[in-house]
Amino acid sequence: MDTVSPQAPWSYVLQLPHDRRAPRVARMTLRAVLLGHGLEELVDTAELLACELVTNAYRYSDGHATLRLRHMEGGRLRVSVWDTNPVIPAPFGRPPGALAPLRAPAPDACTADGGRGLLLVQSCADSWGGYPLGDDLFGRSGKLLWFELAPRPEPVLAA
Repeated sequence: MDTVSPQAPWSYVLQLPHDRRAPRVARMTLRAVLLGHGLEELVDTAELLACELVTNAYRYSDGHATLRLRHMEGGRLRVSVWDTNPVIPAPFGRPPGALAPLRAPAPDACTADGGRGLLLVQSCADSWGGYPLGDDLFGRSGKLLWFELAPRPEPVLAA
């Protein structure tokens, strides 16, 4: 029987309609892909962060979105979400190393209905970023936001 090596490179793309159910579909798909490739340790964090990006794509753009999952060198997972809105939200407009340390949200932000999703991505992902996409040959524009998660080393148990 053939098996899939968790270290083999792979990529999946999911087209998501502009629909309120898109974040749920993205979560379910991501979970199935990662479990199918033996990456259980990344499922919960990847699911949470991908859902934040897909939810923002639904809330702040008026068109479809694309979720891409890519397994990279060293076992890293890159999750990217493209949408039709070209505006890069903070903190994705600057590279991770250029940002000040995380600060507690303002008191009024704690009672707000939203606005903390990208802070979750910033604090939980190993790397993240975003860039606008100009019009291409196929008429696509918008932005691409992404994050990466690295596998966690196995804990060493004392004998």
